[in-house]
Amino acid sequence: MSKGTSAVTPEKMRSRGRGRPTSPVLSRAVIAGKAMTLVEERGYDHLTMAGLARKLGVSASALYNHVASKQDVLVLIQERLNEGIDCSAFDRLPWPEALTTWARSYRECYIEHTELIPLIAVLPVADAPQSLRMYERVFHALHSAGIEGRDAVDIIVGIEALVFGAAYDASAPANIFDPGASVEIAPTFAQAAELRAADARASADRAFEMTLEILVEGVARRVRSGEAFSPGHA
Repeated sequence: MSKGTSAVTPEKMRSRGRGRPTSPVLSRAVIAGKAMTLVEERGYDHLTMAGLARKLGVSASALYNHVASKQDVLVLIQERLNEGIDCSAFDRLPWPEALTTWARSYRECYIEHTELIPLIAVLPVADAPQSLRMYERVFHALHSAGIEGRDAVDIIVGIEALVFGAAYDASAPANIFDPGASVEIAPTFAQAAELRAADARASADRAFEMTLEILVEGVARRVRSGEAFSPGHA
């Protein structure tokens, strides 16, 4: 060792690092999680790139190193949510049962995130590989059952409409159908709805299961009979 130099000890290395600001480690998964939290806490209007950067504790420029726009953030949210939807039933069950299992899982994923439904329901699936893989598995099962092209897509869209509405219903206030002072307008409906309100979540589950059963059985019946789903669809 030459004169006038001193060894860099571990203690000196640690002391040099003290006081330096640390920045959160960003990843697309972290960004998606924080974006979902921001929407849940403050609403979609507060999901801006600047607001998300503040939520992450980073500069806007650091955020832009990982996502190019708010649209990219929405796709990350879509992918994060749809990762939780169980499609495995299509590998082991007949298609009607698999379709039912998929729809149940889909609904459960969105019950906890109803504030995101208006965003996800109309978001294009471009650049969303997880979502595309999910749709491909469901479409393949329907197509293998003899349901062609547009009809298969329409069935998927119909089930999604049920899923999103049923997710809202599961998180709605128990007194949503209470007519209040206007009971004379719909007295018989109000009486029946009061029974539903006694156990709102169980009633929401029952409504979903009943409608899903009717929908899937209706599709299966048409497949068995060879009946067309709708005129002009091929």
